[in-house]
Amino acid sequence: MSMPVRGKGKKDHHFDNVDHALSLFNKMIEKYPKPSIVEFNKLLGAIVKMKHYAIVVSKYRQIELLGVSHDGYSMSILINCFCQLGRIDFGLSVLGKMLKLGVEPDVVIFSTLINGLCNQSKISEAVRMFDEMTEKGYQPNLIVYSTMLKGLCKTGNTGRAVRFLRLMESRGYEPDIVAYSTVIDCLCKNGLLQEALNLLSEMKVKGIRPDIITCTCLIHGMCNLGQQEEATRLLNEMADNNISLDIVTYTLLIDALCKEGMISKAVQIVDTMRKQGIEPDVVTYNT
Repeated sequence: MSMPVRGKGKKDHHFDNVDHALSLFNKMIEKYPKPSIVEFNKLLGAIVKMKHYAIVVSKYRQIELLGVSHDGYSMSILINCFCQLGRIDFGLSVLGKMLKLGVEPDVVIFSTLINGLCNQSKISEAVRMFDEMTEKGYQPNLIVYSTMLKGLCKTGNTGRAVRFLRLMESRGYEPDIVAYSTVIDCLCKNGLLQEALNLLSEMKVKGIRPDIITCTCLIHGMCNLGQQEEATRLLNEMADNNISLDIVTYTLLIDALCKEGMISKAVQIVDTMRKQGIEPDVVTYNT
């Protein structure tokens, strides 16, 4: 797809791939006087959308050497690129440079850095940045809260994740199905099944309908604790409520029942699958 790069008062530039974009970049740096950082941002921002992050970093370094000064937007692009490249340390350096220049980071920059820290399992640093963000008066959006929740759960910070869920609510953000499922999965993986079921009940009271991810997490948790009958009841309840389950969820439970020698119950689950229009595959039969 051709991507436009809009110049102020000029004809739009179009290019179909990164080579065309780089050709335009080379033409821009040959001009005198040099185009403004705004024009470079438009071009390099389009290259970011193509996911050529290392190229963007390299080109910003090149224009710096040519005397083109950064602005807040160019630094936010750089922070995003460094985070995408797994170089959160460089992203934090750019943040430091912004602060020294008196450029206030916005919620997008904080969100990008928090995501980068969480992706590298640097949860304590992510929490500090979240606190710094709120202290500066920035209101985290749902994306920031979801990123923090995912990071806390990924690193097994179950208690913190539950507290963070409550923090969201206290600040006026109602957790959605994704937030609840993320925490339920974390609780189940840590053997805290009752706490996970309590969250499931809370969801239902709020009118949030469990989905396939929620159900699979709970069924997996029940099976891991040897609660195959409870898992069977949950699966049947979900099927009765027309919650679409997939072959993975069914096979998970069938495998657990077979391992416990509960063959007749496993056969019943296969029948339930078929009633739902899901045909067992070779993995199910091998189970």
